[in-house]
Amino acid sequence: MKLINNSIRISTIVLMLCLLHLTVTAQQSTSERPRVRAITAFIHIDREHYQAQFADAVTMLQAARKSFEHDGWNVQTVRIVTQPFPEYIKGLTHDQALDFLKQLDTLAQKEEFRLAIGPSMSKDSDDTAMTDLLAEMLAQAKFTNATAIIAAEDGIHWKAIHSVAKLIKYLEDHTPDSHGNFNFTAAAMMPEYAPFFPAAIHTGAGHKFALGLESANVVDRAFAATKGDPIAASARLKADLAQYAKLAETSAQAAAKQSDWEYMGIDPTPAPLGDVSIGAAIEHFTGHHFGSSGTLTAARIITEAVKSVPVKQVGYSGLMLPVLEDGRIAERWSSRAVTIDALLAYSSVCATGLDTVPLPGDVSEEQLARILGDVASLAYKWKKPLTARLLPIKGKSVGEKSEFHDQFMGNAVLQPLP
Repeated sequence: MKLINNSIRISTIVLMLCLLHLTVTAQQSTSERPRVRAITAFIHIDREHYQAQFADAVTMLQAARKSFEHDGWNVQTVRIVTQPFPEYIKGLTHDQALDFLKQLDTLAQKEEFRLAIGPSMSKDSDDTAMTDLLAEMLAQAKFTNATAIIAAEDGIHWKAIHSVAKLIKYLEDHTPDSHGNFNFTAAAMMPEYAPFFPAAIHTGAGHKFALGLESANVVDRAFAATKGDPIAASARLKADLAQYAKLAETSAQAAAKQSDWEYMGIDPTPAPLGDVSIGAAIEHFTGHHFGSSGTLTAARIITEAVKSVPVKQVGYSGLMLPVLEDGRIAERWSSRAVTIDALLAYSSVCATGLDTVPLPGDVSEEQLARILGDVASLAYKWKKPLTARLLPIKGKSVGEKSEFHDQFMGNAVLQPLP
């Protein structure tokens, strides 16, 4: 009898240890996952029914967030993208249009989603007055993001480039700490249904959603484990990115089935944020500071791994190097280890161009237009999506440090323009 009781006790202990091991393993697996940066809905609105249309999207996003969280994901934001705003303000006066767009921003704040209202200019023949209106809107908005297309299949949009340069200077002068440009980017060769802001656009009927992951941590682990071996790093990274993307796609497909919204895909670009740094990951690969020789090779390896991920892809599907959103890149920018020209060189083998780049306040419209022209030229030449989110800071000079107060953005020392 004692032997039977002892055997039962031992079996119970073994079972408990197995369950504990499985629980710890599951917790580790969940903690190692990338965060879901954004679940992004795409809708087509009209002025008469916009409140119900947004309410429908919010309901879907809230349900999707709960579904993802139930599956073990940490969801950072939910977002909504409309068709290009010039379509649904048509026929309104300037003041009426501005008031309507402000109502959308208020709705986003109330319902706790980030909003993108599309491009002010999609073609170079579009009215530049829409970009002027957008400048006024973004100067007052809190939750709204937008873009303007500076290159597409029809070529480089030089009129839009100069209009955007004017908008950037307006937001520098008319927003606290010149922060308004954080919510705007110029976009070149941008595909529809990208989940990341501010360049998210679509022109369709809506009722669709996409997913963006914050997976710089996955790149960091892969590069740290392979210690500069390009072949091993590539193989490990492809496997790791595929593992998490497949899990995320399973969750997205379940959310689509529950909601009857069409799932468009995942942008597997390994977005960084703060200490979750793609710059630090690249330094683990090269063994040297970000911006040194080998950085471009690392950028190519990451981009190739991203494009190999066997899921339905949307958006950039490349590499993000946002200066002020990545703590390590911000450090290297401050020490002049990386420059605008270097970021453009890396963009030749990846995305996203020039993102959250701090600039001295005395940069002119003409200088901004030349920078934008370089981004547009590179994107058009290689038929790849690139963006330019440039952040000139009023009253700040070369050698001074930016003073943004934003949970998603750090600060860096301003460098002279090339």
